[in-house]
Amino acid sequence: MNNSPILSLAGAVACMILALLVAGCGVPAPTTTPARPNQAITRANAATVQLPSASLLPRVMIMIDEQSLGTIATSEVESMAVSKLLEQNVPVVNQDMVRANIARNQQMLQMAGDNRGAASLGTQFGADIVLVGEAVAKPSARRIGDTNLRSYQAVATLRAVRTDNAATLAAASQDATQVGLEDVSGSAKALRAAAEASLSTIIPEMLAKWTTGGVGPVAGDALHRLEMTVGGVDQMWKLKAIRESLRGRKIDLQNVVQRSYTSGLAEFSMDSKLPPEELAEQLVLKPPKGLRLQVLEIAAGRIQLKAVEF
Repeated sequence: MNNSPILSLAGAVACMILALLVAGCGVPAPTTTPARPNQAITRANAATVQLPSASLLPRVMIMIDEQSLGTIATSEVESMAVSKLLEQNVPVVNQDMVRANIARNQQMLQMAGDNRGAASLGTQFGADIVLVGEAVAKPSARRIGDTNLRSYQAVATLRAVRTDNAATLAAASQDATQVGLEDVSGSAKALRAAAEASLSTIIPEMLAKWTTGGVGPVAGDALHRLEMTVGGVDQMWKLKAIRESLRGRKIDLQNVVQRSYTSGLAEFSMDSKLPPEELAEQLVLKPPKGLRLQVLEIAAGRIQLKAVEF
């Protein structure tokens, strides 16, 4: 049998395959697009990022005396502070309620001038921290060049005060200058700029010290500086019993010092791991031997008691 046609056909096929292989070497490899992360997965992961529980964060009340153009009351800084705190999941006292009470009693605003006043005021509204301070914006005396533009300068001075011991957690003071055509909007811009700078400093520091700095409720060894006044101590044995009872509470109290004793009134200072209201409860439930204790007042960093013999 003559196989030459078959061989010829096989040779032709082999040549074609060889030609295709050679041609394929010069063809660039197909480019692959880098895999993009699944957007749905990315959104799901982002949704799992949770802010700290509000139960671990302080309840904040805002008391800022702010004025635009030096005399016009405004609430630019307060609104920004509320917004920033809520972004951090921090509970905020109802500001409408605060303003309503202050409108009825201007003396409340004067109370916030010092730490003890601010702490006492915050306690009335159930706040753990009072963000107190001043913010003022004023225009410059002259226009800029031959234009109608004017510069506006604002200063925001803030401090964060604990209500249980009237201690300052953080403080910030920032100024800002903005240019505007009109007084109201120019002053508002300057106030917002100064507030942004101050709040961006004080809020992170305040929360860091509350939650991880050893002074907030998360820290097991937190200490509250307390002053305690005990009335009805008309006999020395009562004074001794109260003093030894306080010094014997080594788990809760440290550095107990008797400051004075006059006309049946004894004064002590101490560092407490319990806030004032909880310590007062413990003292009433477990009083010194032979005595009953009545709570007369609990305020920022202060407890007033009365000893009664039975």
